[in-house]
Amino acid sequence: MVAGDLTMNVATEVAAAGVKWLRSAKCLEVCFDFEQVSKASSVAISVLFEWLRACQALQITVRSIVLSAPLKRLASLAELDALTSSSVSA
Repeated sequence: MVAGDLTMNVATEVAAAGVKWLRSAKCLEVCFDFEQVSKASSVAISVLFEWLRACQALQITVRSIVLSAPLKRLASLAELDALTSSSVSA
């Protein structure tokens, strides 16, 4: 779960921490929840994509992605709906 505003200042750290957790957790599937991210930003989408790439590399199934309303609008505007749908497989 991600909450607050993801800015350029913290995005790299958040992305790296998520990838580190994915590697160490040894889970078979995950759900990503960005519902508490109140500000739409391409930075948040970039963090999500970094985690999706890590899941693909680690063969972890992504069961769901939940985006806040502002992030849903941004993803739709950028025509990324198919990549950020609530039910995906990495």
